[in-house]
Amino acid sequence: MTLDLPSNREEAWRWADIGGIAAAAVLAPIARPDASFLDLPGAKLLFVDGVLDDAASDLHRVRVGDLTPGTHALGKRATKGWSLHLDEQAVAHPVQVVHIATGGDNHVAAEIVLAADTSAQVVETFVGAGWSNRNTRITLGKAARLMRAVRMTQGGGFVSIRDEAELGEGASLVATTLAAGDQGVRIDAAITLAGEGGYAEYGGALLTRDRLKQECAVRVRHAEPNGQSHQLWRAVAADQSQASLAAAVEVARHAQKTDGEQSLRGLLLHRTATVNLKPELEIFADDVKCAHGATVGELDARALFYMESRGIPAPRAKALLTEAFVADALDRIADETVREAFAADADAWLESAL
Repeated sequence: MTLDLPSNREEAWRWADIGGIAAAAVLAPIARPDASFLDLPGAKLLFVDGVLDDAASDLHRVRVGDLTPGTHALGKRATKGWSLHLDEQAVAHPVQVVHIATGGDNHVAAEIVLAADTSAQVVETFVGAGWSNRNTRITLGKAARLMRAVRMTQGGGFVSIRDEAELGEGASLVATTLAAGDQGVRIDAAITLAGEGGYAEYGGALLTRDRLKQECAVRVRHAEPNGQSHQLWRAVAADQSQASLAAAVEVARHAQKTDGEQSLRGLLLHRTATVNLKPELEIFADDVKCAHGATVGELDARALFYMESRGIPAPRAKALLTEAFVADALDRIADETVREAFAADADAWLESAL
């Protein structure tokens, strides 16, 4: 089977695990794993290998059908999926989407269009094994607000997501992603603040071990004045794994009063692991406030010694410090039920990795 995947010779795919995608696409079938929805009202969509399970789903305002494929190297594979359209001043109950993979590859597209002064929340969960590939297009009207949370907990294979978002005047996008399974990961996003005063917060945590590779490649473009963007990513790498974070901010010439911030931090649990960080600023305007920070290190030996001297066992001390490191990214999830689910996923991963 020819997959026609990108090459690592391309800068945008420099750290991508192309071999991991190819291997995941031909994984042997597995038994369908259990998956449950969070205790939230609203729509509940269950996709099994990219096909909606009607009996287990409740669509509410969501529609399912054909969608126009994208042009992205991976996103163009997704032609069927779900869409959420809200009229002006509408407020939707949360939309939950659970993706179950049982081997091989599956592709699902999504479209979220919010008119002026609307509000929506989307929570997606990935379980199983195989190549789960997703393409999501987001359009936010004036003062629209979207909160999105993605949790990747597959037991094997690969999850790749491509997000393309355009924010109107005063619109807000807050997105958090957690990779806490045993799958390879590629998070790819292009976010444009197309209206004045837009706000974008896009971040999360990558937790990787064994020989897995996980990465994010995010570009935020400020096209109009008075916009704000925050990219906060945390990466924890154990064993011989690799986590890579590439975050870019682009400020157009007339996008004055822009406030762009990047915070990329990596934690090595073993010195055989690798964390790659690539913050990038492209600023063409004069009156802006943009900053980035990028650090990679190990757990603080002095903090570990202090905790152990107070009777805390070494494994527990390491777990507490690592949990605090990851929580920095997850605490930005506003919904308590969702935030607690993400924290539980991270804690379970840390307990088995340390």
